[in-house]
Amino acid sequence: MIAFTRHRSPKLKVVPYRHLRFRWKITGLYVNGKRVRRFFETREKADTFLHQLRVKRENIGNRAAAIDQRLHVMAVESSERLKPYGQTIAGATEYYIRHAEAAKSSCTVEEITDMLLTVKKADGKSAGYLKAMRAIFKRFNGAFAGRLIAEITAAEIDDWLRSIPLEPLTRNDHRRVISMLFSYAMLRRLCSENPVVQTAKARVKAKPVGVLTPEQAQRLLECADATLQSALAIGAFAGLRHAEIVRLDWREVHLDRGFIEVTAAKSKTASRRLVTILPNLKAWLEAAAKPSGSVYPVNGRKLTDAARVRAGLEEWPSNALRHSFASYHLARFQDAPALALQMGHTTTAMLFAHYREVVTPDATAAYWRTRPSANAALSTM
Repeated sequence: MIAFTRHRSPKLKVVPYRHLRFRWKITGLYVNGKRVRRFFETREKADTFLHQLRVKRENIGNRAAAIDQRLHVMAVESSERLKPYGQTIAGATEYYIRHAEAAKSSCTVEEITDMLLTVKKADGKSAGYLKAMRAIFKRFNGAFAGRLIAEITAAEIDDWLRSIPLEPLTRNDHRRVISMLFSYAMLRRLCSENPVVQTAKARVKAKPVGVLTPEQAQRLLECADATLQSALAIGAFAGLRHAEIVRLDWREVHLDRGFIEVTAAKSKTASRRLVTILPNLKAWLEAAAKPSGSVYPVNGRKLTDAARVRAGLEEWPSNALRHSFASYHLARFQDAPALALQMGHTTTAMLFAHYREVVTPDATAAYWRTRPSANAALSTM
């Protein structure tokens, strides 16, 4: 919109202009405080444009004269209050209308969480992924039951996240999932912004990874039930994630070809990878290998707890088997890119941050000598 401002030469007029094409121009025109010139081929076009400008100026003047004095005062005061934020009355109006429209077409938190779960299921997300998401949504829906998604503020979400009695890493997982929820609501035009981005992340203190000593790994495997031994050995000497081991079938353990296939459907990252079966792992698997069937027993969790008790492992580091594999593999082979591929990482950054120089050379050599007692005399790697 053209804004008219006062100037020493405010009079609009058509004057001749020397140019091969344009013969007329308009002077006295200012837009947003800056002089603007318009050029025309004929006097008729110049006069028509000038007439339209005068009509607009007259209409604006008439509308301004009809405005109530209180509205004038309100406009001035509002403009002053918006200045520290770099906003104008027009910008504030647009912001309000956008939020009001979103609220008018919004839905409850229960409805939007059901919608997103349906979408994620249709996208092929795993049962474990959906289960974890439902658990977070259950907490969120309980705190904001019946509320419209568009009306929930950043401060409310921040307070809710801080009130959850969870570890910082788990709290950040909640924040990530709820942010995904609001992003989806924005996509569906059910809210105008994602307030989660304004909330604070919990500070996660880096902790050194916990690994098993070679002796602890040997005792654990020897104390494990025969149905569980292979699953534990794959975790310790191939580094598969627990969820990947639970889904693993013996048809994907290729002893003759020297690798374990982690299919895309069973991988956390939804990408297929091949994990090398190292000599000591092969020794643990040969006696128990089957043509098909689940590698992980039905009561695997209970059997694992029992094996830990029998092995005297009162302290059990988080992800002990996978962390042990990564630490000893990096120390033994000094090949971070290869290890990243084995573990399903996209970069080596995590390996260097968590597993470098965690174990000693002597412990590394002993770890990769770990075999069933009957095969203890086998040559080392």
